[in-house]
Amino acid sequence: MRVLVVGAGGVGDAVARIAARRDFFELMVLADYDVARAEAAVAAAAAAAGGGDRFAAARVDASEAASVADLVRAHGITHVLNAVDPRFVMNVFTGAFEAGADYLDMAMSLSRPHPERPYAETGVKLGDEQFARAAEWEQAGRLALVGMGVEPGLSDVFARYASDHLFSRIDELGTRDGANLVVRNKAGEEIFAPSFSIWTTIEECLNPPVVFEKERGWYTTPPFSEPEVFDFPEGIGPVECVNVEHEEVLLMPRFLDAGRVTFKYGLGDEFIGVLKTLHALGLDRTEPVPVKGVEVSPRDVVAAVLPDPATIGPRMTGKTCAGLYVTGLGTDGQPRRTYLYHVVDNETSMQEFGAQCVVWQTAINPVVALELLATGVWSGTGVLGPEAFDAVPFLELLAGPAPSGYASPWGMEDR
Repeated sequence: MRVLVVGAGGVGDAVARIAARRDFFELMVLADYDVARAEAAVAAAAAAAGGGDRFAAARVDASEAASVADLVRAHGITHVLNAVDPRFVMNVFTGAFEAGADYLDMAMSLSRPHPERPYAETGVKLGDEQFARAAEWEQAGRLALVGMGVEPGLSDVFARYASDHLFSRIDELGTRDGANLVVRNKAGEEIFAPSFSIWTTIEECLNPPVVFEKERGWYTTPPFSEPEVFDFPEGIGPVECVNVEHEEVLLMPRFLDAGRVTFKYGLGDEFIGVLKTLHALGLDRTEPVPVKGVEVSPRDVVAAVLPDPATIGPRMTGKTCAGLYVTGLGTDGQPRRTYLYHVVDNETSMQEFGAQCVVWQTAINPVVALELLATGVWSGTGVLGPEAFDAVPFLELLAGPAPSGYASPWGMEDR
């Protein structure tokens, strides 16, 4: 397997650091618009591996499918892993296809709200543009594994596991994510510093959230709707979660039978307040506006003035939890409520990999998937979500002790 990672930011860098300890690939090319950033990621991966023969750096323009395709051909790439903002998904997706490579991503093609009823009906949904091309990929004998990060990704694997092994009827698949992370400045004061791409966070949180119901199909609600307090495990505790647009709601119903599918995220009052302010001021807009003779995107400005999520690890404490709350009937026919989850402590991920916990948790899942594809345990053609594959090999490899496994255990609580 020869892998091209498009994007050498926090997640791309963590992908390389994790993969450096595995032997399933022959070459991994880290590519970024800023080649210096790609070179830094390669150096870190090489240090983790005790040598850099399997890693290379390159420049790529993710806004151009041809740029991606050229790199695929130049390096004999078999698999492209997309680790850039979702606005570039279709370019990377198309470039991989045109050059004959398989493809994985951690976020799907962007949505566009319904023009008249954005808070009631869906318009173009997350992933619609990719699934519209599924027949092309299947006819070409190629695989596009979409939504294979942590959320989406691991929660979708949990959904398949619950469907196959824990439940005879699923009433709701409810992704519930929360954390108790705190970032401080040099003076020890708590500061506002999102642990993931603010560009992506704005996209997810200010778009109309999507809910799926079996009898109704997909529909939308206003942002931050249906608040609920969810008690997260391993010391994180109760966190208020709200509806957010996310790929799980668009993926799970395509492959699994469930009465309802939701995604709720523990944002907190401060974060919601900041997002509402950005929206009120128009700073969430992506269209460039003229500023003293220069065209700039307001959202890009917001991203530029906030700390880079890849750099805040040393100043961050706490844990992050990604998981899926499943309700319905167990295999014994009795009512069952089960939370399947994965918790990462920032101190642990920083000590072991030099990567902050949120980007590390996102990065480990596509690396596990790549290994399963490389060994032939997972295989398929077309555009598929993680739900299309047997969950057991993934969960066993993720939690298994090193060096054969990734030594990152997941948990399960009946409630």
